[in-house]
Amino acid sequence: MDLSPDAAATYSFLGPSGTFTEAALAQVPEAAGKRWRPVNNVGEALADVIEGRSVAAMVAIENSIEGGVSVAQDALATIPDLRIIGEYLVPVSFVLVARAGTSLADVRAVNAHPVAYAQCHRWLDANLPGHEHIPATSNVAAAAALSDESAPGGRADAAIAPPSIVNHHDVVVLATGIGDNANAMTRFVLVGRPQALPPRTGADKTSIIVELPEDAPGTLLGLLEQFSTRGVNMSLIESRPIGDALGRYRFVIDLDGHIHDERVADALLGLRRFSPNVIFLGSYPRADHQAVQFDQRYRDEVFTDARRWLAEIRADAG
Repeated sequence: MDLSPDAAATYSFLGPSGTFTEAALAQVPEAAGKRWRPVNNVGEALADVIEGRSVAAMVAIENSIEGGVSVAQDALATIPDLRIIGEYLVPVSFVLVARAGTSLADVRAVNAHPVAYAQCHRWLDANLPGHEHIPATSNVAAAAALSDESAPGGRADAAIAPPSIVNHHDVVVLATGIGDNANAMTRFVLVGRPQALPPRTGADKTSIIVELPEDAPGTLLGLLEQFSTRGVNMSLIESRPIGDALGRYRFVIDLDGHIHDERVADALLGLRRFSPNVIFLGSYPRADHQAVQFDQRYRDEVFTDARRWLAEIRADAG
């Protein structure tokens, strides 16, 4: 689908302004000076890309505490013609905010995005025993609802939000550093339509989604061997239900390396022969820029030499 001139200069993100997703989008050089479109959920963000309203969308894909973001993983598995074109890391910290005049002792109900709430539950249980959680579409929306009692979550006494929330809404901070892990990090991916792959840098990642061919002993091992026998490390593997029958799962996998690395390409060829459904989501530079370490037995020349050897044998055999 051709993008309109406006869409070609538009990036979608989970809004409203002030979210961690917006902080991730701020790391994209190509997005600087362009229009940023806030949306309500991952589905709307990706629909913007598919339907031509945006050139790309920033979505959270993984958290260091809670693991994979299932709604994003499932969307990438079921919406065709999408590619991950970059990844970005955002440190995650939270504050508890409320209306002016509210004290910590007054808090009975807390509005928060479920992922943020899960990352703060120990602090909340220790400091606000018996509190009620009211789910929000985002933590910024949770804070915004404090000034609008008719809004979803408006009856909450407090909200979990990013520290920068005080720059966007008239709230007071009741407590800082309420996250259960000071090292929490969220990984975001920029998703667009299929396009030329970013060139390999030596510090790359490849994302795929794959289904097992059957539910039988050793089948998962067969999938894993496609990578182990070629020296390809998996930095992430998570199972998600396919939904067509109980016990049927697909696997969301991140590989260390680029599809133009011979070991990765050969592993994907083996995987495609093995699995009835492999979705290639993209190869892109790692956000941490750390060079991929691998056994030199699996360097490119090993694979190209093997193919050359086989071609010579076939040629000699007529």
